[in-house]
Amino acid sequence: MKKTDFKKKLKHLYGAPIGDFVEVDVPPMAFVMVDGAGDPNVAEAYQLAVQSLYGVSYAMKFSAKTDLERDYVVPPLEGLWWADDPAAFITRQKDQWRWTMMIMVPDFVTQDMFDVAVAKTRVKTGALPQSLRLGRLHEGASLQTLHVGSYDSEGPILAKLHDQIMPARGLTFNGPHHEIYLSDPRRTAPAKLKTILRQPVE
Repeated sequence: MKKTDFKKKLKHLYGAPIGDFVEVDVPPMAFVMVDGAGDPNVAEAYQLAVQSLYGVSYAMKFSAKTDLERDYVVPPLEGLWWADDPAAFITRQKDQWRWTMMIMVPDFVTQDMFDVAVAKTRVKTGALPQSLRLGRLHEGASLQTLHVGSYDSEGPILAKLHDQIMPARGLTFNGPHHEIYLSDPRRTAPAKLKTILRQPVE
């Protein structure tokens, strides 16, 4: 049985040059999603969100492999981040952040498969976030780059995007700041973390 790796199949969405923002057109995609707010380093809701997303995602993967004979690598964790003042990301005022954490879901995974996966995950882990859902996101035109380094070192490149690159190209914000976490922070040194930074624009 062939296993699909969406990071390779959708290389233009899960890859970008370092130090330069490139334009991408992001199509409508399905995700398992959980909403929350606050500093991800200390908020218990954030830890529960990530745990729940992975639990449901792997349950759906095994269901697809058994029932549909279609196997795939569970895609990386992603996050939408926003605040009343976008500068809160540059200054790293994490208590002001709001977020939607999510993992991409292949189109062949159905709502019924999601519902069964949620039930199985609840049995294993207990309570799940109320906002846990299967949803779709269409970002369209976006700018993205690959950041290598700690999450807290993203400030200067985001400042450059907001204050120089977007104004120079006549672009404005058209959705929350989007991050795709290509590295596992539990196994990767902060200086070597790889993160796609994406900003929908218009």
